Amino acid sequence: MSQPGTAHVASYYAASANSYSERPALQEDIRCDVCVVGAGFTGISAALHLAEKGYRVVVLEAARIGFGASGRNGGQIVNSYSRDMDVIESRYGRETARALGDMAFEGNRIIRERIARYAIACDLKEGNLFAACNAKQMKALVEHKALWERFGNEHLELLEGRAYRSEIGSDRYVGALLDHSGGHLHPLNLVLGQAAALESLGGKVYEQTPVTSIEHGEPARLHTPNGVVVAERVVLAGNAYMKDLTPQLEGKSMPASTQVVTTEPLDEATARDILPTDRAVEDCNYLLDYYRLSADRRLIYGGGVSYGGQDPNSIEKVIRPKLETTFPQLKGVRVDYAWSGTFLLTLNRLPQFGRINTNVYYAQGYSGHGVTCSHLAGRLIAEVMEGQGERFDAFAGLPHLPFPGGRALSVPLTTLGAWYYRVRDALGV
Repeated sequence: MSQPGTAHVASYYAASANSYSERPALQEDIRCDVCVVGAGFTGISAALHLAEKGYRVVVLEAARIGFGASGRNGGQIVNSYSRDMDVIESRYGRETARALGDMAFEGNRIIRERIARYAIACDLKEGNLFAACNAKQMKALVEHKALWERFGNEHLELLEGRAYRSEIGSDRYVGALLDHSGGHLHPLNLVLGQAAALESLGGKVYEQTPVTSIEHGEPARLHTPNGVVVAERVVLAGNAYMKDLTPQLEGKSMPASTQVVTTEPLDEATARDILPTDRAVEDCNYLLDYYRLSADRRLIYGGGVSYGGQDPNSIEKVIRPKLETTFPQLKGVRVDYAWSGTFLLTLNRLPQFGRINTNVYYAQGYSGHGVTCSHLAGRLIAEVMEGQGERFDAFAGLPHLPFPGGRALSVPLTTLGAWYYRVRDALGV
């Protein structure tokens, strides 16, 4: 696993994170029941579920807890997956759609359970909106509501016509769908809080400890620069940062980055004007924009995708036009933070769960829906280690499709596809 930078990116989340002590790097050889590679949402969620079941758990992190997408994302609690149950059903059958549909709203409940049980201070707020930019998208939201209700989400409210203006102070949309069971929060504080909960149960987290190689076997041996972990079982949870440890998965996923800015604090009247009920919003474009207010009334606004994980020369220049198109009343607002976050994209936009040999498990590739699904993944990994693998296997049975030409050609081909969808978004078709 390659080692990224040694500190959190200079984001609003890092600047406003709850105080915590940096964990030491591993400096010895140790043994454990389960070794988790990666201290993001997937890894910490799995580790905490396992520790609650009495396992001796060690987490190895190449940088800092929440260094990757888990500590940099938009902070939105959005239900389901990057491809919804209708697509899953048409491609993989009714049984698979029902199995995944039964879990589609569980991740958000796990997050709330964690926050309540361990008193995690992460600015949790209720509700998120899907905003339609044209009539076609609005029709899709009507169908989306019916689909989610078929799978058990009874917390949806359709805002047709100008009714959405009670939620969003922008003329950009034609309507919206409000999911009262969604929400938003400070993601870095959420993962830091869960890491502290893990440690309270006896789990160990080592930062600045990249895994350089794995000797597969029973037990497995994970090598790091200054120590070895001997583990009965292993969880690979590095997601977009999992390099060189899983050659069998190379070419079946691609890193992509999204850009986020955070404004200066807004006065109360301006904040109430743009987001009167303080909910999170994402639009319905293929290359979507997403935004919300922080606890100190800053607008956190993200959008766009850079395939291959490359950052633009100026994040603010990319995002400011989007922000000011949505909210002209914020023209010229000062941007205090701008950063990029890398996530892992799969060809079918569905997560990749599975096993390597008999005792190494992995979960990755949430394709932009990682906040909730990563927490679900942690629970399912704990279940399968307890001998209850039906739910994990519902995901593991999904095909891991290779990108045409591998990663060498995936970036230009995906960029071309994104250009096509950008045109469609602009034309409203």
